[in-house]
Amino acid sequence: MAQQTSVEIRTLTGSSLAVGSSGPRTVTIDRSKESGGLGLGFNGGELLLLAIGGCYSNDLYREAAKQGIKIHDVQIQVQADWGGDPVRAQNVPFSAAVNADPGEKEIIDLIRHTDSVAEIPNSLRMRTEVKLIQPKAIASGRQ
Repeated sequence: MAQQTSVEIRTLTGSSLAVGSSGPRTVTIDRSKESGGLGLGFNGGELLLLAIGGCYSNDLYREAAKQGIKIHDVQIQVQADWGGDPVRAQNVPFSAAVNADPGEKEIIDLIRHTDSVAEIPNSLRMRTEVKLIQPKAIASGRQ
């Protein structure tokens, strides 16, 4: 059975500044100052790249535990070019540096294996459908 995850984003009234939440955890979301926001939080593109890197980092620890590998620390870097019509992330390379107990070959094998099973990168690679459902307009009467 598939596991479902849900998040909610709510803006502060009169502002693009928002709080995203999932259960008890929150993150601040905003547009950059150059785009008309307050610049107080991550923008959507940054959150996408953090999702890729964060998922991959978490999955490294999960897969390492399955193999009996002790990871000391991980560094992930994710980049994207933005372009096209409509604008979207293109050319999204990421790198992983893993400091762990076994030899280099075992660590590289872990890195490559994790790349093949990481959920968020695979969701993007396999072009998971994203669709708007139930749009709702609330007319405030403000002009």
